[in-house]
Formats: sequence, structure tokens, C-alpha cells
Amino acid sequence: MLNPVQAEQVYLSTFYATLDRERERTEGRREDEQIAGTRNAQALHQRDGRIRDLNARLSRLNAAEEGLAFGRLDDEHGEVLHIGRIGLHDEDYEPLLVDWRAPAARPFYIATAVVNEGIVRRRHIQTRLRQVVDVQDEQLDLDRTADGASQPGTGVVGEAVLLSALDARRTGTMESIVRTIQVDQDRIIRSGLAGVLVVQGGPGTGKTAIALHRAAFLLYTHRAQLEKRGILVVGPNATFLRFIGQVLPSLGEDGVRLVTVAELYPGLTATRPEPAEAAEVKGRAVMADVIATAVADRQWVPEQPIEVTVDRTVLRVEPSAVEELRDRTRARRLTHNQAQPYFTKDFIDHLVAQYADIIGEDPLGGENLLDDYDLQELRSEVVAEPTVQALLDRLWPALTPQRLLIDLYGDEQRLASAAPQLGALDREHLLRYGDDWSPADVPLLDEAAELLGDDGRELARERAERARAIAYAQGSLDVLSGSGSTDFDEDDEAEVLSAKDLLDAEALAARYEADDDRTLAERASGDRRWTYGHVIVDEAQELSPMAWRAIARRCPLRSMTLVGDVAQTGAAGGGTSWRQVLAPSFGDRWRLAELTLNYRTPAEVMELAADVLREVDPTAQAPRSVRSTGVQPWHVDASPAEQAAYVSKVAHEETQYGQVGVITSRHRLELVQEAVGDVPGVTVLTVAGAKGLEFDSVLVVDPDGILIESPRGLRDLYVALTRCTQRLGVIGPLPDVLRDSAAWGERS
Repeated sequence: MLNPVQAEQVYLSTFYATLDRERERTEGRREDEQIAGTRNAQALHQRDGRIRDLNARLSRLNAAEEGLAFGRLDDEHGEVLHIGRIGLHDEDYEPLLVDWRAPAARPFYIATAVVNEGIVRRRHIQTRLRQVVDVQDEQLDLDRTADGASQPGTGVVGEAVLLSALDARRTGTMESIVRTIQVDQDRIIRSGLAGVLVVQGGPGTGKTAIALHRAAFLLYTHRAQLEKRGILVVGPNATFLRFIGQVLPSLGEDGVRLVTVAELYPGLTATRPEPAEAAEVKGRAVMADVIATAVADRQWVPEQPIEVTVDRTVLRVEPSAVEELRDRTRARRLTHNQAQPYFTKDFIDHLVAQYADIIGEDPLGGENLLDDYDLQELRSEVVAEPTVQALLDRLWPALTPQRLLIDLYGDEQRLASAAPQLGALDREHLLRYGDDWSPADVPLLDEAAELLGDDGRELARERAERARAIAYAQGSLDVLSGSGSTDFDEDDEAEVLSAKDLLDAEALAARYEADDDRTLAERASGDRRWTYGHVIVDEAQELSPMAWRAIARRCPLRSMTLVGDVAQTGAAGGGTSWRQVLAPSFGDRWRLAELTLNYRTPAEVMELAADVLREVDPTAQAPRSVRSTGVQPWHVDASPAEQAAYVSKVAHEETQYGQVGVITSRHRLELVQEAVGDVPGVTVLTVAGAKGLEFDSVLVVDPDGILIESPRGLRDLYVALTRCTQRLGVIGPLPDVLRDSAAWGERS
């Protein structure tokens, strides 16, 4: 009789043998496709599509190697179902392993002894490489065991696997929670695709993991809708994106683009540090009106008449004529750059008509003496005149978003004209010179791009690339047609089709454009107009109204998952209620799900953090920790002069417990970084940099500085105290909110 570990090993070996066969079969099919020869353009396109699908299948199979199977369900009818990272079938297409996202797998996450979903036993299987190392059983029908025998008592073992995962050391990157998804988390992960879902949860409630597993679930469940457009994940900082970067690949999904707001605009990553006051002004909703006015201001009407000379003939440009041309052009309802050629043509027509009236006037009072050829010559002279081109560049210039903002930021008069609703101090925050960009500039660049549209040069480049693609396709068709077989009887009445009979060069070029071999993330990153099937935003409470406008453009169907905690808002432009955050972009068209269990932060640490939360919002409830570690948070009242040296010593010692995060105030960051040095397993960062991260041990240095250096310092302090999974130490003078807490203990 095999024991449970041995029995599960038999199953697991079967699963891996099936995985290996499927991988070999897929690799063989890919090789066959790669060597298959064809001269038919449509067949080539279809073959490339099959190769791309096979590569995606191989990626999913390879991603499932680690932790292939992790669960088992025994139902009341004696049926056994194994749960894993992907689904596998035997040679007869009977299911061997059920994908965790499939409806049949859901009881593994939601069945309880009260509502057991027909499940008698749930088994958690722990593996290392291809070996089963442990199993944990939960009896969900307490009147009998899985084999039907009577079982008195309640012997439920449900929390063992979860607590084991929570107590495990951090690795520096987030890992999948697919083995330990809880009921409240599963409900959100499997929520419908449509609409804006807001997930409110305090520290450690698993918001980020839920969002990422929701992305994997949606791609599995709605693949036909999402695989071409993909999913956009917006995170709070680059460190966070590195932290979560392997979760989705480990779940077999790569149709996701991970970015910060600083990377939303193609062609640049905004890294310039900026004062919080300036970032707050740039994030206000009113900046949309400022950008619109700045664009309108560049459609200039002079206050006085302007004279230009063309071949010694003086032409007079009246303000009223320019205003009429401007209004006529605006009536076309085009973007600024799309409208510019129309304004240019009308303005040139106006000058040519005036030029013709002067030099073609009949001395005898008859009709103008110039014919069409003469008028065309005059047009050429007007267009070639440098002063005319310079004037056009003032009246209606072709603009890039970067040029618009550089000119706006660098000119007090332009700022005053575009932003009369801002006070003088706010405009002073915007005033600067140079072409380097901060994250707060990115939504403004995006707003400007929306109003400006592509300039003529970009459109010309696109047309030229399209023409080259069509020419290349035509050449390919010529080669295919010319090399076709002519070995047939002249009397043969069968219709012989060539490549040209099936498609023309333009259609072939379009097919190859669709057959772009870049990844979805690569294609989307270079296209500002790319729209996604779903958008996930982490730390959503931090985003400014202008950032929300940029994100909303990327998902016109408003299918979004927004996760965060309004009690942790640190950004000056962020919101302290979800209604405040979302109303400008979404009105009341969103639904709320709340998480109340803290899976990360020990109860001992949460008791201390709750003191701060009560100061932030007396009505807020701290999430309830599911575990205790027996280790109390500790404090050392080191003076500012002593802090750097002390934290250097302690950080080294804390590495014995796992990954260490040293969180400090902005003005002490460089000093603490220098003191700690480059120690493996130790990361020094500010509160903003720690958003969304977790460490085994956390050292909060200069808590009083964290509190006072920001108008939302209490919220920042709350974030800093809740980043640990095991141990918390606080170094430096304590602010009043922490001084009398009963949670303090001695350092062990």
C-alpha cells in the first residue's frame, strides 16, 4: 500500500511524462513547419502564424515545469481531479491535469467544510523539481473520509500550506500564489472582464498577486478577445516591476506589458527628479485645459498687419484675414497637425490672389491678365519665399508634444496665456528650461499628442514605409509568378492559379504587417495609439487625474482592474477616497471589492502600524493578520549622527533572516546607502520606492523624518511599517504617534 506521498509521486511522474511528450511533439511540429517549403504567399503567412502559435505553446509548457501539479480534489462520487499550472490530456484526450483557471478547478480554492461543493477531500501537494516532498489533506466532508469511511471529529488542516508559504523566506522577486489562493482572492481573480473593478485592500492582503493572477485568468478565459490587444499592467516604480516580473511568465502568459507611468509615452523613459509641488500641479485635471489652450495659442493671429516681400512685391497680411483662415481651419475639427496643411494651402492661396491682383492688373480696367500657368508660377514663388515659410511657422507651426511643452515651460508669457486659472506660484513651479522629462510630464505629453496628432513628417514617413512594403510585396509576387511551373499541356482546360490571382501587392503587404514577429509588448510600446483589452493598475490611489486620462485612452472599453489602498496614498496628487480618484475619468461607473485579511504582515507588527492608521483615518479598519511570528517590533533611539553607522551593522545581521529592506527618508537616503554599502540581500530605498514590495526584515530609519518631509507623512510611515513578513526594527527618534505604543519589544 503506497503512502500519500508515494501515491502522488506516481501521478506526478505521469504528468511530467505527458508534459515531456507534449513538448517533444510541439517542437517536432515547429521543426516540420520551419522546413516546409511553399511558394504561395498566403501559405507562407499561414505557416508563420502556426509557428508563432507553436512557440507560444512551447513557452507555456516550459513555464509549467516548476510546480506542475499542486492540488487534488476527491469528490463524493469517488472521482479524482488533479490541479496544476496548465491543463494536460492523455492520448485519448481524457483530462489528466486541470488548469487552475478552469471552472472545474474552482472548488480547490473555494470549497469549505460548510459549503464543500461536493468535495470530500482537498489535497495540497508540495513538490521540488519533479519529486513530491509533502502532502497536506483537508477533510471537507466531516462525516466520512475520502474513501467513504466514517471519521469522527473535525480534523481540518486548511491553513498549513498557506502558513508555510507565508513563513518562507523572500527571494527578492514575487512568486506565484497559485497554490495558496484564498476564497476572498479567488472571487476577485475570477470576476468578469467587463467594467472597472476596484480592489481595496490594506497592507499584505495580496492585492498585487490577485491582480497578476487575474491577468493570467482573463487571458485564459477570454483569449480570443485579449490575445491580439494584450493586457497593460501599470506599476508604481521600476523596482516593483522587477519584483513582479516573473509571475506571469511562471503562469505561462506573456501577452502582458508591464510599465510605470514614466514609460507610457513611446520613445522616452522619464527619470528626471522633480519637486513634489511641481508634480502635483502637473497632475491636476485643469492641466488638460492648459494644454488645450497652449495648442490653440500656437494658432496665432497677429495684432498688427504683417508685410512680406516676394520678388520685390510687398504683400500685406491683415489680422482679420488670418483670423478668418484660422476659424475656417478649426471648423474642420481636425487635430492641430492634421489641420496644418489646410491652413497652409488657404494662406498661400490668399497670398497668391493678392500677388496676382498686384502684378496682373489690367491698366485698362479689364480682367486680370494672368492665366493658370502664370498663377502656378506665382504660387511657386510664394511657396519658395523664406519669409513666407517663416511666417507660416509662426501662424500655424507643425508641433511635436515635446516642442509644445518645452516652449510652454520655458516662456513666462506663454504660461500666463495658457494657464490663467493657475496662480503665479503654480506657474512658477512649471517654469523650467531643457528637454529632459519627469514622470509627471508623461501624461502632459500624452495629452498634447492627442490634441496635436501626427505631424506631416510622421505621416510622410508612414506613407513612405507603406509604399516600400507594397513595392517589396509586388517584387515577391513577380518572383513567385515567374518561377511557377509551365509544365502542362496547352490543351489542358484546368484553371491554373498564380499568386497574383489570389492577392495583390497591397493585400500581401498588409498580411506581412499583421505577421510582425515582435512580441505584443514590443509592438505596443512603440505605438502611442495602441489600445489594450484590459488594464491593471497597482497602487492606483497614487495616480494623478492627468495620469488617469492617459491610461483611460489606452482602454476605451474601460475593462480595468485597479488595486490599492487609499490609506497608503503618498503622492501629493493622489486621492484619499476612491470616489475622489476615479470620478473625473469614470464617474460612478466602477464596482468595489474589499480585502480584509492580511497574509503578509505579522500580527505583532500590524498592532504597531494600526496606531498610525488610526491617526490617518480614525474610521479605517486595519486588515486582520492571519498569523503571528512571536517576534515583537523593536526600536533603537539612535541620534541622527549615529543612525547610518548603526543601521549598517544591523542590516548585515538581519540578512540571516532573509531579504532586508532599509526604508528611510528622502534626505537621508544617500547617507544610508553609502553606510550600508553593496550587501547581498539588502535594499536601501525611500517609502515611494518601497511601494508594493515586501521583505523578510525591514529597518525603518529616521521615522520622524519620513513623517515630517511630506504633507502625507503619516501615510508614508504606515507604508514603511508594513513591508515586512517577519521582523521590524525602527531606528531613530520616534514621532509621537509611535512613542507610547504597547507593541514594542526587545530585539532578538
